[in-house]
Amino acid sequence: MSDALPFDTALLDKLAEAVVRTGLNVSEGQNVFLTGSAEALPLIRRVAREAYKAGAGIVVPVLSDEDLTRARMELARDEALDAAPAWLYQGVAQAFEDNWARCHIAADNPMALADQDPARVARAARANSKAYKPAMAKIANFEINWSIAAYPGRAWAEQVFPDLDADAAQAALAQAIFKASRVDVEDPVAAWAEHNVELARRRDWLNAQRFDALHFRSEGTDLTVGLADGHLWAGGAAEAKNGIVCNPNMPTEEVFTTPHKMRVSGRARASKPLAYQGTLIDGIEVVFEDGRITEARASRGEQAFLNLLDTDEGARRLGEVALVPHASPISQSGVLFYNTLFDENAACHIALGNCYTECLEDGGALTGDALAARGGNESLVHVDWMIGAKDTEIDGIAADGTRVPVFRGGNWAD
Repeated sequence: MSDALPFDTALLDKLAEAVVRTGLNVSEGQNVFLTGSAEALPLIRRVAREAYKAGAGIVVPVLSDEDLTRARMELARDEALDAAPAWLYQGVAQAFEDNWARCHIAADNPMALADQDPARVARAARANSKAYKPAMAKIANFEINWSIAAYPGRAWAEQVFPDLDADAAQAALAQAIFKASRVDVEDPVAAWAEHNVELARRRDWLNAQRFDALHFRSEGTDLTVGLADGHLWAGGAAEAKNGIVCNPNMPTEEVFTTPHKMRVSGRARASKPLAYQGTLIDGIEVVFEDGRITEARASRGEQAFLNLLDTDEGARRLGEVALVPHASPISQSGVLFYNTLFDENAACHIALGNCYTECLEDGGALTGDALAARGGNESLVHVDWMIGAKDTEIDGIAADGTRVPVFRGGNWAD
């Protein structure tokens, strides 16, 4: 396998091994649904080979292409934006029902659609989310083992490192991805095992506290996030409902849980830009009342943010709250990736939209009114954005009002 790439492709081999052995933890005979950008083929091919070496049944790839996506946004009739391949997503949902593993390799330019009409982009995204909902539910409920990793796409690299030429930018992004994904070491699988132990320690402490709410304070943020009834904290490796332990995100530095959709109040200011549907959204500021965003603004990409909030009723409520120390390796790298997989692991964050039922006791059996009664939110979207910074302070609030320091100066208080 030969690639004319401006970085050490031996580390792609290590990343592929980590994705299959730790991220997915493919079981003997398990089939794999593998998606990603066509530009990411060097890594996609390696992941497929590693999956077969691990005993996978068949690996089925489905590739996307930035130019094709732009062509649709520029040229498709308006009414065509309301269409989505429901037949394909129904097949994907059936594959998950049949215990296929799911792997995605991110590589796209985060600003690919920045010059397109936000209303058209939002219209197409809404249709796609509706069609994908049956398959997405299998992932949100953690019914299968799944994992997301990244490949250093060239246009993405030029966004992250605009002062470098294309080759140097791609090499720099590759190095940043390899380091953040813990594959620039002798034994990545062992490094991930050690990291998962530390995340589990944080998760177990939070679960033992049984906080009723979290209070976030930093410049521009004074936010109280009530936690769902019977919430559970998760982070790092976890066992899917099919019995396979996997790492859904590579990299990951977070521990996270499900907020109560009706018990969020106060102000929140984004500490980092959000790249969403090909548009950069910066300077986000919102006000929550009774769990719902009632005021929202952004200094850049505001219309795209407002379109996100108008996706459905649940898009203005929270589906996740996550804790990430300012001392995390991704934060300390100083690199803004313009990619949520990485940037969310540089700072504490909240997610608008659908909740993860895995973060609720007996969550797999909860739907509709039963889920809402526990405080779980439902939506077509799930979009993380960062509110943590070096001055972030977080208190855990018990049911009797007692406060316990969780974060001080942007890091864990202990």
